[in-house]
Amino acid sequence: MTLHLVKLCVGAEKPEDLILRQQTYWNGAPRHITRMWPKREAELLDGGSIYWIFKGLVLARQRLIGLEETTGDDGIRRCALVLDPAVVQTEAQPRRAFQGWRYLAPADAPADVPAGRDHEEPLPADLARALSEMGLR
Repeated sequence: MTLHLVKLCVGAEKPEDLILRQQTYWNGAPRHITRMWPKREAELLDGGSIYWIFKGLVLARQRLIGLEETTGDDGIRRCALVLDPAVVQTEAQPRRAFQGWRYLAPADAPADVPAGRDHEEPLPADLARALSEMGLR
């Protein structure tokens, strides 16, 4: 059964910022380094994605390709979430801030933005949040 992760995208205001950062830092092979290793690895790798939160809204996702052990400069072992380079825009879904990552059931994940609409200008964050809270987006 598929399972997803949800994570704050710290330092980025919109999905384009995430894309630029990943292209610059990871040279087309993006990873996200996390301290904890997910215990539900098999479910995550069965079609799961990481859903990114920007300024209180889930706006994008990336498919999880694998998990790799990595060691930081400090000698501590960590988990590298290996990500598909394609960033898929999702419908806005409000989320409160939290530390680390959380599991996300497929039923609770926001839908992808329909094909052809991913290049439209995004709604202002406050408007997208209000529409999502009303169940209109």
